Amino acid sequence: MFDFFKKKSKDVPVEVFIDVKKEVDYNDIEPIAKYFHNETGITFEKNKNILKSKVKSFCILRDIYSFDECLILVKNSPQIRQELINQLTTNETYFFREYAQIEDLVKSVKSSKQYVEILCAPCATGEEPYSIAISLLEAGVSEFGITGIDISQEALERAYEGVYSSRNVKKLSQDIISKYFTCRDDKYYINSNIKNMVILKHANIFDDDFLNIGKFDYVFSRNMLIYFDKETKIKAKDILQKALKNSSNKVYFGHADLF
Repeated sequence: MFDFFKKKSKDVPVEVFIDVKKEVDYNDIEPIAKYFHNETGITFEKNKNILKSKVKSFCILRDIYSFDECLILVKNSPQIRQELINQLTTNETYFFREYAQIEDLVKSVKSSKQYVEILCAPCATGEEPYSIAISLLEAGVSEFGITGIDISQEALERAYEGVYSSRNVKKLSQDIISKYFTCRDDKYYINSNIKNMVILKHANIFDDDFLNIGKFDYVFSRNMLIYFDKETKIKAKDILQKALKNSSNKVYFGHADLF
């Protein structure tokens, strides 16, 4: 009996578990800051603590144990790179923001009495291009095309969905909401006819092939330049000017986009 159990015990494999703890290092954010700036033009020079906090959260959620490991993954994985861009660039906005500029655009488009093409760069989660579409329709203008671009795939997906909170529509009258949205479960779903008026594209204005996207009569690029340093602001301004069909036409920058 003893021999039986003795023999049996020799035949049973013994698993050895070794607890290997990776070294955690979330200290030097500078290499990621430089890489992100080179890729997107966005700088966190004055907000390094915010950048560090966001990237640390990004790493922890993905079991990435250091900023060095994160940078290696970002450089070698387009998916991880896009996820980081989504994490660092998606911001909440709302309909009819800085509406005086939209009014000015509508006035110019209406007086031109011709089909116009408008670029929103960036378009974020869709509030701006949809605001322009609604405003043009309200002014009796139906001949227009709008293209919205953004470097955040997550923001574009939300724009495609067209589902918004009460905070997003806080500037809209009840008449506009009733006319262009369906309210359900405290969410506001923009009507499909408005969504169909806007072409959404994943694009970066600093990519070499960006200008292949086409030429436009008007460009909206509001509150993007605030994330750039002075040199990058000038570069972005030049690129957006080149996207105009006519150099005398207007690029609308946000009130905070100071050069």
